[in-house]
Amino acid sequence: MFGGFGYALMEIVYRGYTHISMFIAGGICFCVLIVISHSGMPFVWKCLAGGLAICTVEFAAGCIVNLWLKLNVWDYTRYGYHILGQVCLRYFVIWTLLSGVVMWGYPLLSKTLRYNL
Repeated sequence: MFGGFGYALMEIVYRGYTHISMFIAGGICFCVLIVISHSGMPFVWKCLAGGLAICTVEFAAGCIVNLWLKLNVWDYTRYGYHILGQVCLRYFVIWTLLSGVVMWGYPLLSKTLRYNL
């Protein structure tokens, strides 16, 4: 729930709207990032794995929501180095950086919530 709401809010702030599919994708991505954060990899590799995981979820969601159901929630064809307009290099870099923020901040957030609830 936290990941879904967090991503939906981030998207509303960034572009003014979101779609229910992004709530679901954001929740899945957050769960995957938490699993990756518990791995024994160095932090930089965790960030890269997080960026790749988010792009994988985004690509799968895009193939279903945009290409199959034709809902046109997003289109990255205007950006270079895209795959079917569903993922692109620009957002891979952004997701990689955001993965680091989430994986760094999650332990702090979970401790705060645990002690304050």
